[in-house]
Amino acid sequence: MSKRTREHMSLAEGLQDFLGNSKLQKGLNKVSAEEAWHTVMGDAISKYTTRINLDRDTLYVALRSSVLREELSYGKEKIVRLLNEELGKDLIKKIILK
Repeated sequence: MSKRTREHMSLAEGLQDFLGNSKLQKGLNKVSAEEAWHTVMGDAISKYTTRINLDRDTLYVALRSSVLREELSYGKEKIVRLLNEELGKDLIKKIILK
């Protein structure tokens, strides 16, 4: 944890400071990206999703339907924008549909 510059720190500030200086943020980003996918894409697409993995700034999504994969490939930029809006930060730069 970094040195405090003031006497008191809020709990939120303390947690952000701790996460920023640890490897936990990477794991939390993976979980957040998966939750964002299910929220943004809805139940209809989520039921065809078999695996989601965030590696650096690329989201890998495995789908059971080749037809759905083809349809989603046309709107990758929009999906990235919607996911980043849901996450509240620019975490995802690219999506690879498998």
